[in-house]
Parts: sequence; C-alpha cells; structure tokens
Amino acid sequence: MAFKDLREFISQVEKFGWLRHVDHADPRFEIGGITEIAAGLPEVPAVLFDNIKGLPRGYRVFTNPLMTPQRASLALGIDPALKPIDALRAWMKKRQGMKLHKPVLVGDGPFLENSFADAKVDLAKLPAPTWHRGDGGPYIGSGSIVVTRDPDTGWINASIYRVQVHGRSRVSVQFDHMGRHGAIIAKKYWDAGKSCPVAVVNGDDPALFVAGTEMLPAGHSELDFAGAIREAPLEVCAGPYTGLPIPAHAEIVLEGDLVPMAKETVIEGPFGEFTGYYASDPRPCPLMEVRAVHHRNDPILLGSPPLKPPYSSIGLPFRAGGIWANLEAGDIADVAGVWQHMSSLMTVVSLKQRYDGHAKRAALIAAGNFYLGRVVVVVDEDIDPSNINDVLWAIATRCEPAESIDIVRNLWSSTLDPRIHPADKARGAVSHSKVIIDATRPFAWREEFPKPAVLDAEEARALEAKWLAALKA
Repeated sequence: MAFKDLREFISQVEKFGWLRHVDHADPRFEIGGITEIAAGLPEVPAVLFDNIKGLPRGYRVFTNPLMTPQRASLALGIDPALKPIDALRAWMKKRQGMKLHKPVLVGDGPFLENSFADAKVDLAKLPAPTWHRGDGGPYIGSGSIVVTRDPDTGWINASIYRVQVHGRSRVSVQFDHMGRHGAIIAKKYWDAGKSCPVAVVNGDDPALFVAGTEMLPAGHSELDFAGAIREAPLEVCAGPYTGLPIPAHAEIVLEGDLVPMAKETVIEGPFGEFTGYYASDPRPCPLMEVRAVHHRNDPILLGSPPLKPPYSSIGLPFRAGGIWANLEAGDIADVAGVWQHMSSLMTVVSLKQRYDGHAKRAALIAAGNFYLGRVVVVVDEDIDPSNINDVLWAIATRCEPAESIDIVRNLWSSTLDPRIHPADKARGAVSHSKVIIDATRPFAWREEFPKPAVLDAEEARALEAKWLAALKA
C-alpha cells in the first residue's frame, strides 16, 4: 500500500503491534540510548517519543522506522509476512518492473500549517536529539532528505545527508565526500559565486526515505523513484523561500542557503557511524543559513541514527540486492540469495554449485562490488543467507580453513573505515583487503558430503503454514 505520509505509516506499524510509546525522555543522550536499547530487543520495536524534555507535548520523534524486514517490507508495499530473503527477492522483482512517477505539484500542504521566517527562526523549538554520547552536538537530520536543484538541468536531488544544529538558524549538511550528488550540485552554485538553495525535509514519506538511501545515477530524482515505490506520484509544494519541490505531507522543513565553502564553513561532528565507531574527526562542512522553518501541527521528526552493528537502519539490505543483481548480470547461474549482516559489513552469497570454481567466481564478483565490508561468505543453496546461525553453521562445518579461505587486496573502502590508519586516510589511501570464505560443500565430492539432519526449506514452510499459529498462541 502507498502511505500518504509518515503518520499513516506509524498508524499501520501500531496496528501490527510493532510500536512502543515513550514519554518524558531527554533529547540529550536518552532518546538515542532508548533507540539503541529497543534495537537490541527480540521484537526490535519502533519507538514514538512524546512529552520530550524541553519541548511542548506533541513535538515528537519516531525512531527505528524500518529496522526490521517486516517494517521495511511494509514501506515498500511488500507482504510483511514474507521471510526476509523472500522479501528481498520480492523487492528485486518489484524494482525491475517499477515505473517512475514524477511528483505532482499542489498549491498547499500540511507542512505549511506553521511557518517562521528570518528572525523568527529558532531551531531550539524543534526536536533535535544528541544521539550518541560522543556526538559533537544535536542532529535534526539523521534520516532527513536534503533537496537541491541542478542549476543547469533542473534535476532534483533528494538524498539523505546528516544535518547538525549549530544555533538558532544555522545547520551543517555533511555530504561525506564531494562526489555526492548534493555536493556536486552545490559546487555549481559556489563556483558561480552564489549560495545553493536547499530544503531539509524531516519526517518524510517512508517511500521517500527508502529512495533517499538508493544510489541513483546522476540526473535521476529520488522524488520520481519514491513515486515508483508508492505506485503513485508524490504530492509536492513549491517551497516559499527556495521554490524547491517539497513533499506536501512532510513533517518539518528547513529552507535556506548553503553558503560557499570558500566564504564560510562550520566544524561538523564527530558523529557515531554505522560501523559502531567514531571513525572520522570533526571537520569543516558546508553551512546552511536557515531562512524559514515550516512544520505541521504536532510535528514528528523521523530519527534514524547509525547504531553499532548488527543493527541496521533498514531491515532489508538493499546493497545486497544490488550485489545479487550484479551476480546475475555477470552470468553467475543459480544464485539462491544474497544478504548482508553487521550493517552491510559482511556479505553472504547462497548458490547451487554447477561447476568447480562456481563459488569462487561468485565471491570475487561480490567482493568487487562490496563497499567497505571485509568479509564475503559463499554458502550452498540449502543455507538461508539471511539467517546468521545458518551461515555460521555452514562456516563451522563446511569450511576447511587451510583450503577454503582467500585474501583479496586493494578493494573498495572508505574514510569511515575504523581500521585504516589516520595518516592513510589523510593521503586518500582508503582501500583494504577482503577475506573470502568458501563455506560450500567441496564441489569434487559434494554428493558424498554428509546429509544435513534438518528440515529443508520447503518442508519447513509447509509445517509453518500449518502449525506456526499454534506455536505463537
């Protein structure tokens, strides 16, 4: 189903019993800490904070929005009852057949229910938690969409970048590196001696949140992609200050200007990263002068702070889906599934071996398309790659360390990698090695390998369909 806004999604999450309410939490460390504790619970609930310390009742924060495969599936319009690997398979099938929907411009939107401009802007009146104890300050943007327009082509970029608050009307926008599309667009304005118009959208439609995580090609708008996920166009309004297309049902919107970095910057960070470390030092980042703030009545900030692995912001590993697609494009036959664990730091490929070297060939393609993480595991088709216990069982019983482990050097990493020395990061040397673990049955004698004493996948599904309700009663 398509959700009109974040509120409809929260309502559905509550109907499924996946939501918890917390009152009177402190935005300084407590909201972030409670979010992390909730992520470690077996049910991994989403959390809606209200009566937040220092804010009026109704100014809320919603966290762990898509952290489970079930909630991620719900946001994508996929059956949340599917097993995780089947849900990822369903998403890949849907993605291949999706049709883009350009947004529809409307004259007014709920985000304009309250507007403040110029001297009336005061970001202290909005929720902006300090998520981790070592963070450099409060972040209003941990799951926010930053909207910019290419001055040459009119292309609208709407990606997720983190946004730190630095005062009543000043925030920083962290692009990670200047190759990001938002940074490329901003630099075009800066090179012309101009500030870049920008809108920060907080509390967005869950489909747009997912679209904002995608690595779309230059010239492709996340607004169109969100419409494809929803199977209906987003409604947008022209921002009163920037004229940028802003989702009409957004919760909180900041409009303003990204100042040329040659003119002024602000020190951003540190910020706890998805690796579970503070892997990058505070550094100068683009400054946004906030000229206007708009918000709905009783606004909701969508919070999606990075948490220590294995917790991941989205319960379906979309990058694993990309690796899966790369394997199929590389003519790797009979891939049964691909999954990523530890916040995408470990990739697992499941396949039915057709020839000697099949598993190694798949592993090398996966390693070459695997950002940041160091571990690639290949397992047989009877292993569910989304089930870490299945994967560990395969490693412990089918991998012969002296024969089945390889190291590949000088592969794709990042400045966020905590294992790369600071001096190497400073000179741009951010490659690393990856370990390939072949945890498949040895191809030469796979038919002689001992048979597993477990249910096969089809038998398990049939029994679950018949008896799972009784076990949960």
